[in-house]
Amino acid sequence: MSNLEHVTRNAAHWGQQAANYVVRGRRNWAGEPSWGIWSIPETDVHLLPDLRGKDVLEAGCGTAYVSAWAARLGGRPVGLDPTPEQLATARLLQDEFDIHFPLVEGAAETLPFPDGSFDVVLSEYGAAIWADPYLWIPEAARVLRPGGELMFLGNAALLMLCVHEHEEDDPAEEMLQRPYFGMYRFEWPGDDSVEFHLPHGDMVRLLRSNGFEILDLVELRPGDEQSTSYPFVTKEWAQRWPTEEVWKARKV
Repeated sequence: MSNLEHVTRNAAHWGQQAANYVVRGRRNWAGEPSWGIWSIPETDVHLLPDLRGKDVLEAGCGTAYVSAWAARLGGRPVGLDPTPEQLATARLLQDEFDIHFPLVEGAAETLPFPDGSFDVVLSEYGAAIWADPYLWIPEAARVLRPGGELMFLGNAALLMLCVHEHEEDDPAEEMLQRPYFGMYRFEWPGDDSVEFHLPHGDMVRLLRSNGFEILDLVELRPGDEQSTSYPFVTKEWAQRWPTEEVWKARKV
């Protein structure tokens, strides 16, 4: 396990929250792939590459439903997470659904795998926002084989500019609440977790400096039929501006 301060804080936070995500995890294990807080179908997002016969790492797997989807699609997934309680839920769901794959306790910033171990690295939230991008993206590059793909989903940069500085659960405003330049580390008054969000230019430079070719940036928009239980954004807002974004990159 990493001794990084934010990893310890985030593991403690998600350990406390783990019981609240069992039902959500079970629902996602049982369903078809859909993404983000709006559960937008994979048929609209096209996040997943062809996984058949490929070694797949889910970085920050939580209850490991993305790994379960990868297994059903013919991949050989490994789920990694720093939170023992989340991994316990993942093991419970593995037994319930009779889909088994390795689950490893560890941090995305210090991956416990040899160079060139995987063909695909995935993260839906997980490492995408809870791990330091200046540490975990170089690690993803290290463990990917040449031509390997990195796909990750997190909050859109624009949303992070519009959520409240001190009231994270109040809906995002239509006015900017913080500077764009210098976006990086986010902490909230309501808990002890730490998030990371970068401006687009910084993310482009980070990916390219670690040997990635950027394939796409998909900004997600919910349809009229989709809803969310999360209070920090309304559907009206999310249909006008991106709430979430997917980065797709390939190791050159």
